[in-house]
Amino acid sequence: MSPRRVPLAALVVAVLLTGLPGASAAPTAASTPAPAPAAGLWGWPLPGTPTVGRPFDAPATPYAAGHRGVDLTGAMDGQVLSAGDGVVAFAGMVAGRPVVSVDHADGLRTTYEPVTAGVAAGQSVARGSPLGVLMAGHAGCPVDACLHWGLRRGETYLDPLALLRPPRVRLLPWH
Repeated sequence: MSPRRVPLAALVVAVLLTGLPGASAAPTAASTPAPAPAAGLWGWPLPGTPTVGRPFDAPATPYAAGHRGVDLTGAMDGQVLSAGDGVVAFAGMVAGRPVVSVDHADGLRTTYEPVTAGVAAGQSVARGSPLGVLMAGHAGCPVDACLHWGLRRGETYLDPLALLRPPRVRLLPWH
């Protein structure tokens, strides 16, 4: 008996976007490097592959305790880079801390603090372009300076490390 041949058109390629914003992802263990970013739309907001000093911890409710981003260890006065293409939404002080926010496609917003801004609101930025320099003073940072990198879609906080995880591709049978 010969094997059954299935035409290519009869196969469906399903791209499961596990690990991208909106999907739940396990937090990266503290003080360990996260995976290298997938080639494409997103990159690290600090040069190289920074160490995660404190992982994302989603709040149970909008006003509950949690850690609404990740802390990446860096160097004081080191460059902070845009994680993706977008438009600077805000560059200034929030509650006494210098913050830069970038709006991206699909309703995503990344935030970076404490950062002395080198950009202004309304400015277009590309992935990897400098936003400013990292300052010292982030509470709980185990080194001279840590970047708190956040991600939101609308009012929902997401794990920014999910931007760096490649999608999982799987073939499904045609029914």
